[in-house]
Amino acid sequence: MKIGKQSWIFSNKPIITSAATVGGPFEGKGKLAKDIDLLHKDLYMNQPSYEQAHQQLIEDATKLTVQKANLRYDNIDFFISGDLINQMTPTNFAARTHKIPFLGLFNACATSAGGLALAALIINSKSGNHVITGAVSHNAAVEKQFRYPTEYGAQKPPSAQWTVTGGGFCIVSQAGTGPVITRATIGRVMDLNQSDPFNMGAAMAPAAADTILSHLNDHQLSIDHYDLIVTGDLGAIGRDLLIELLKKEQIDLQKDKLVDAGLSIYKEDQNVFSGGSGAGCSTLYLYSKIIADLNNKKLNRILLVATGALLSPLSTLQKQSIPVIAHAVAIESEGN
Repeated sequence: MKIGKQSWIFSNKPIITSAATVGGPFEGKGKLAKDIDLLHKDLYMNQPSYEQAHQQLIEDATKLTVQKANLRYDNIDFFISGDLINQMTPTNFAARTHKIPFLGLFNACATSAGGLALAALIINSKSGNHVITGAVSHNAAVEKQFRYPTEYGAQKPPSAQWTVTGGGFCIVSQAGTGPVITRATIGRVMDLNQSDPFNMGAAMAPAAADTILSHLNDHQLSIDHYDLIVTGDLGAIGRDLLIELLKKEQIDLQKDKLVDAGLSIYKEDQNVFSGGSGAGCSTLYLYSKIIADLNNKKLNRILLVATGALLSPLSTLQKQSIPVIAHAVAIESEGN
């Protein structure tokens, strides 16, 4: 099952049998509005704080995912998720609601791909029948922790990104119908001495390039094996940098084969600077648009590459550089 230095191949074909997405009011004005299962009308979501609203998003998304699969919480063997808030409290607190055996995971905005790879590993090894995994983020909660409270009105440079309010979850199963997870590559933590928390795209692009190269080398594939490479939240700066980094390694990744979730959620007139970001950025796009296209056979094979910046408010204040990581998961349409 392990192949090469960093990768897995899943011969038992773990299946994504169900997926659901949630979003906030700003996301309801974006490109994906009609594809999101549940849109909240305000950032508080009938909760007393933004952090509890974050928790509400997780509870909503997991409930919808289980309902879509015609399952009950006690049919789910494991719950794998994480978020960006202190000690992952929104996810931890949400996990007490449905009492599924829980594995908390922190890979920043790469958490979604890490969770999906682990879910596939569990199902492929027949260590469970159903695993629910995913991630969400909340703009006001995350911005308050990592930058400034939104009420402060601090100006951002063009290289900054907009934390997505929303995200999604899926159920990975041994049997059923839906897209199949075929391969995964677990990324390495890298650090190229980038220290600007308002330029995450530039920091994370080298990790995305490294993981894509490792994936292709481990599995002996060309970039043309995939219809689409879907990155999590590199934004405009990181996307262009990724293309340049791969070009130096003789891999010609054309722009029409590279889609960044952070550039695909909002409309052009929504001022999100360099693009969207957050742990829920990749899942909101993956479990709405991409899964639908795989189910409809508009896409046959995609490679999800979610990236994460492993900084904290404390490390930034201590003037430390930003370690980064990226995980890759290959998903194919059913019967491909």
